[in-house]
Amino acid sequence: MSTDTPTASGDEAPTRAELAARIDELEESLAEATEDDGQQKMSIIATKGTLDMAYPPLILASTAAAFGYDVTVFHTFWGLDILHEERSKNLKLSSVGNPNMPVPNVLGALPGMDRMTTKMMAKKIDDNDTATIEELIETSLDMGVEFQACQMTIDLMDYDEDDFYDGVTTGVGAATAIQDMAESDIQLLV
Repeated sequence: MSTDTPTASGDEAPTRAELAARIDELEESLAEATEDDGQQKMSIIATKGTLDMAYPPLILASTAAAFGYDVTVFHTFWGLDILHEERSKNLKLSSVGNPNMPVPNVLGALPGMDRMTTKMMAKKIDDNDTATIEELIETSLDMGVEFQACQMTIDLMDYDEDDFYDGVTTGVGAATAIQDMAESDIQLLV
């Protein structure tokens, strides 16, 4: 069918220039509707509060922030201990149930083994000049990472909101975390 052919209603067909103008108008309208600031967003849920599980969300958050991501980390249940100023300094490493530990489970169950494996890991962290949990939290906060503390878990664990690092957002619920994840380009559960 040629563009010279009238439409079934008897109206004249649009010219190429009119079609091109209409396409430009639609593309501009689409660009405005989908326009954002170009910043990608990452949402992390931290659920575990052992020494070895505190590092992944903090390293991922600080690295993503360094790459320009808008990062939120929602801490719930034992993951809340990472944000607790006192508890974060005493996170433990369990030697039982961790297949990568150099200790068989039968030995890991002995009294004092968690303390020993925690000291081994702390020494390894120190010897490797790896940032501490506190340093990673402070760096992440300085880079704009938003750390959120689950209000239900705060109440459940009977924590005081003043126990958390300065800059931690308290009073956050699951609905807020879900909304944040829905708006994110990357969602991670750690």
